[in-house]
Amino acid sequence: MSIFEIEGGVPLRGTVRVSGNKNAILPMIAACILTDQEMILENVPDIIDVRHMLDVIVELGGKVERSGERVSVHLAHVKSSEISQALCNKVRTSILCVAPLLHRTGKAKLYPPGGDVIGRRRLDTHFYGLQKLGATLELGSTYDFTVPKGLSGSDLFFDEPSVTGTEHILMAAAVSAGHTIIRNAACEPHVQDLAHMLNAMGARITGIGTNQLEIDGVSSLRGTTHRVCHDHIEAASYLALAAATGGEIKVEGTDLHAYWMCKRVFATLGVKIELFKDHIHLPADQELRINPDYDGSIPVIGDGPWPQFATDQMSCMITLATQVQGSVLFFEKMFESRLYFVDRLIAMGANAVVCDPHRVVISGRSQLRGTTLSSPDIRAGMALLGAALCATGKSTVQNANMIERGYEHVEEKLLGLGARISRRA
Repeated sequence: MSIFEIEGGVPLRGTVRVSGNKNAILPMIAACILTDQEMILENVPDIIDVRHMLDVIVELGGKVERSGERVSVHLAHVKSSEISQALCNKVRTSILCVAPLLHRTGKAKLYPPGGDVIGRRRLDTHFYGLQKLGATLELGSTYDFTVPKGLSGSDLFFDEPSVTGTEHILMAAAVSAGHTIIRNAACEPHVQDLAHMLNAMGARITGIGTNQLEIDGVSSLRGTTHRVCHDHIEAASYLALAAATGGEIKVEGTDLHAYWMCKRVFATLGVKIELFKDHIHLPADQELRINPDYDGSIPVIGDGPWPQFATDQMSCMITLATQVQGSVLFFEKMFESRLYFVDRLIAMGANAVVCDPHRVVISGRSQLRGTTLSSPDIRAGMALLGAALCATGKSTVQNANMIERGYEHVEEKLLGLGARISRRA
């Protein structure tokens, strides 16, 4: 098991460039199965989950070539409609291959997908949408799908704006006969980016960026070249870690539209960030203090569907809050196990009260102490790295591979910001 070793107490300073969006590239790789022509993807992050999804393409009979941030994917002939249990266990987005396989082969078989253990993660939206578009499914030790009469358009209403569910059914609808409406759809930046790529492939999708998508299905899609959007979750993570350590950084490669809610949350924590067209600046020498609500109440930071605060940004913000004067309540509404990592912060000296699986009160500022930690999931792992950077003394963060599933070159980027960090197997 690989580990990170961190010597805390050094403010992060300098410039970091944000990578391609993890949550965009994974469904895009699945979407490559929709066409028998070559797909070129640019700005592809070199992270473990991407490698696993590319392994799925190879297992299905495709050809993958990578040169730096540019990846060529070509699945001219699908040799198998089954994804092995080993790969399904490694990457949750293996489920997104079902619709493309149904389009190419009329059937698909896979095993229950793996991924982060952050609580129950429903697949009902996927199954509901596929059935409404004409698929049949048998759920047991394996998930088996067929389309006896082909995919046909339908009018859908999701009971939750599931990101991966929206992405999956969007792919299915793009190649379904007739017209499809997806109501209560997710509209996060990575969902929008996938929709733009599908349109470049020949799909006919309207309503991008809203919670109602309309799709006129086409019989086939062509190959294209697409540049993956930047990872706003990664950018917010580095900003939170830098603020927690009392540093000053510039995050390059961003845009304005993805950070309005994030800026509001930083402001609640007393952190000022400056948004520009292609970068974000975190100024130095900030006095971090919680800004209470107008009536003097403890503020609540809660997550929700876009454009609300992203659940994937919650963990690093909690670490930041331990270094801010005052009290704040975090309300994690989407996953009942995401906040379990807070116990590790408490062991380091954080003043935190875990009210229930969804709510935690952080009262700062706390002096954290170095210790040995284990990364339970991607985002909590990054948050624990941040805690180690703030702590006195030396910390060891085990299970470094978990963090590298979602953050590209995390050691190199932190070293570039002045962190004292090393990785060893």
